[in-house]
Amino acid sequence: MPYSKRHLIIGSIDPYSGKSTVVIALAHALLQSGVDLAYGKPIGTCPEALEGKACSIDGDVQFLMKTLNISSDRIYPTLVMAEPSTLESRLSHADTHDYVADFKAAIHQSNQADADLVLLEGPGTLDEGCIYGLSLTEMATIADAGIILVIRLKSYLPLDSLIAAKQRLGDRLVGVILNDIHDHQMDLVERVICPYLEKQSIPVLGIVPHSEILKSVSVGELVHRLDAQVLCCPERMDLMVENLFIGAMNVNSALEYFRRGRNMAIVTGSDRTDLQLAAMETATQCLVLTGHTLPLPTIISRAEELEIPILSVDLDTLSAVEIIEQTLGQVRLHEGIKLEYVFEMSKTALKLDRLMSLIR
Repeated sequence: MPYSKRHLIIGSIDPYSGKSTVVIALAHALLQSGVDLAYGKPIGTCPEALEGKACSIDGDVQFLMKTLNISSDRIYPTLVMAEPSTLESRLSHADTHDYVADFKAAIHQSNQADADLVLLEGPGTLDEGCIYGLSLTEMATIADAGIILVIRLKSYLPLDSLIAAKQRLGDRLVGVILNDIHDHQMDLVERVICPYLEKQSIPVLGIVPHSEILKSVSVGELVHRLDAQVLCCPERMDLMVENLFIGAMNVNSALEYFRRGRNMAIVTGSDRTDLQLAAMETATQCLVLTGHTLPLPTIISRAEELEIPILSVDLDTLSAVEIIEQTLGQVRLHEGIKLEYVFEMSKTALKLDRLMSLIR
């Protein structure tokens, strides 16, 4: 193998592949197996201010440190935040900083030098980060690292990109983890796709099943994303939303429509009392009311009785729907129920023994 086997980068070929989910699942499994693990995310995507400090740290890094009890001397620094302002500064040559030199220095930091394995979360695609000299392939070359790619396999199309990635990455590609596999896809994946990839010298190191839990979002997160006012049941912000429905038809049609879903957020006008009442008789986790009027007291009273939060937003229906659609499936793992699922899933979905045999 042409890499040192001490640095391993988790990357992907498409954004929103579930890379962060795989990183925390893999990190947890490695720590449970006794591996002395160091971790880093050189290009940050979720900035959070550090208490008492002017700088920022990636939120995923901070979350993983706390959740997995990784000490700060096992954490590599986040070198740059991938934000519009940072990118604009780079494009206008206001930022001429040498991030490659920073990465090289971080790789050779003595604090992490004695770890068994350094796990780095790479960019969302093979080329993302190249403007800083920190694309996936550039980081792998500098760190002399192996690469695992996470692929969300919704169709055959990602396979072409994966084969092309193998041609680019060569033997640095340690293997692939296939993510978000639905039940009806599992037979095809195991019977056809996995053997094909193995023949292409791409080891399959995990098959992660589809989960509605991982695609869900808490009501509290929706409040944050929508900048919503919580009209009732603030203690129920931990309810998880899996589906989005729009209430804009007559009440009889709406009831039939709503009964098809489960764990729903229903978006409707603040003046549609009939739809609000209908929604609360189905598997609704929260009501999102658009418009500039408050619901009737009877609506608030019924919602409190059923413990269904009502959110009021200063948005039109289409804007609210767009924000919720973007949030579903893209929110991070910072809710406890998701984390519990990921830890359990890692025991069966990841082929840890095979991975360790490839990087030893």
